[in-house]
Amino acid sequence: MKRLMTAALAGLLMAGAWASTEPSEKDAIAMAERGASFIKQHGKDEMMKRITAKDPDFVQGSLYVDMRDISTGIVLAHPYNPTIVGKDLTDVPDASGKKYRREIIELAAKKGKGWVDYMYKNPQSGKIEPKTTYILRVGDVVLEAGIYKK
Repeated sequence: MKRLMTAALAGLLMAGAWASTEPSEKDAIAMAERGASFIKQHGKDEMMKRITAKDPDFVQGSLYVDMRDISTGIVLAHPYNPTIVGKDLTDVPDASGKKYRREIIELAAKKGKGWVDYMYKNPQSGKIEPKTTYILRVGDVVLEAGIYKK
């Protein structure tokens, strides 16, 4: 009986792990690092094309990479919001008033990588939700891969 209960519990735990499709911080870091490797091999122009085309290596539901210029803050590529590409939104605040894009650029310039928290529209739910984004500097661009907090 004890073996049967242990097996049943193990099965439930495994099923729960498979059912959990929410991306993690680890997934965001891995995606940004994958983007950095891609840029080093193929260049930032090709990376921008991949992001825009929603390449599954860089766009997986609510987890995606976008890219901005570190000097100007101009958005270079975004898979879900093409209307912001080519714009400098550095000092435009989120729904709570935080100038998170400024924080992203400053963190990238000073440390090269790290996390920034803010509010952003989730492409899956269509709602403004808390988000944490891993930022990674690659030369003169910043890759951003974030997850929505539940």
